[in-house]
Amino acid sequence: MCTAASYHSDGFYFGRTLDNDCFYGESVAFVPRNYIFNMKHIPDTGRHYAIIGTALSDAEYPLFYDAMNEKGLCMAGLNFVKSTVYGEYREGAVNVAPYEFVPYILGNCDRVSQAKKLLADVNITSEDFSPKLPAARLHWIIADKSGAVTVESVSGGLMIYDNPVGVLTNEPSFDKQLFNLNNFLSLSPNPPENCFGKGLSLEAYSRGMGAMGLPGDLSSMSRFVRAAFVSQNALAAESEEESVSQFFHILGSVDQQKGCCITENGRYEYTVYTSCMSADKGIYYYTAYDSHRIKAVDMNRENAEGTAVVKYPFIMSEDIAFLN
Repeated sequence: MCTAASYHSDGFYFGRTLDNDCFYGESVAFVPRNYIFNMKHIPDTGRHYAIIGTALSDAEYPLFYDAMNEKGLCMAGLNFVKSTVYGEYREGAVNVAPYEFVPYILGNCDRVSQAKKLLADVNITSEDFSPKLPAARLHWIIADKSGAVTVESVSGGLMIYDNPVGVLTNEPSFDKQLFNLNNFLSLSPNPPENCFGKGLSLEAYSRGMGAMGLPGDLSSMSRFVRAAFVSQNALAAESEEESVSQFFHILGSVDQQKGCCITENGRYEYTVYTSCMSADKGIYYYTAYDSHRIKAVDMNRENAEGTAVVKYPFIMSEDIAFLN
């Protein structure tokens, strides 16, 4: 279970929480323009946009969870296990395996509008990366400073939704998640007015009561509402440092703590890491469950014309600053 969000201040920021019951050894991976993605059905096109993001690296092939390219287009894949239906290979379509989808879009598109055009011919197939790594059942959010779309491969085909809140979680499908926001249209960051009834002297006894009814549980539908409300109302910062800090606070509203969500196998789901991509500056930030200090990898400091993936293993241990 995961949450992705967008945030606008002086720049555009995008990121996600990765909620799981274990850490698989992920790294921040930088893919230069001349790295060759060997895809199953798409001929190698040579150069592509440089990409940076969190990936599970197997045989030097970056399996991206979330990433952005050098043009500021961002993308994340989130679990969508119950509803996902991938297609069979289809003649005449652009057949893309799930693990190829992020590099295919980010390697070829510089903005959301271009990605929407490219998606018109895409068929996401059910092909596995390897016998040990079967195809993950995902849906995706693609975003830049102009807006966002959600992409879902379901029984009715490939659905592409405009995403006006720039947020994505898990089940149910995005159209249902968006409609559910109607149930919370009265929420506000302002103090509430007494609309209960005539002649009743009622008043707010605490700050924050304008958001009474904002769900606080860990379900995907509740996290969608909470992330949408917080990201829509979070005060826009000015500097890069303030904006990044604010973005981590936004996703902090949907953090999962160890022990609060027991999985079917008796383990605990928790927020393994949280990412923040500064799309304008090309910097990938992250924190981890036991490593709250913000780490950063700047794609502009890498060789964009290289041919090999550059990996920075996650720092998972806490860094505490003693003041005496």
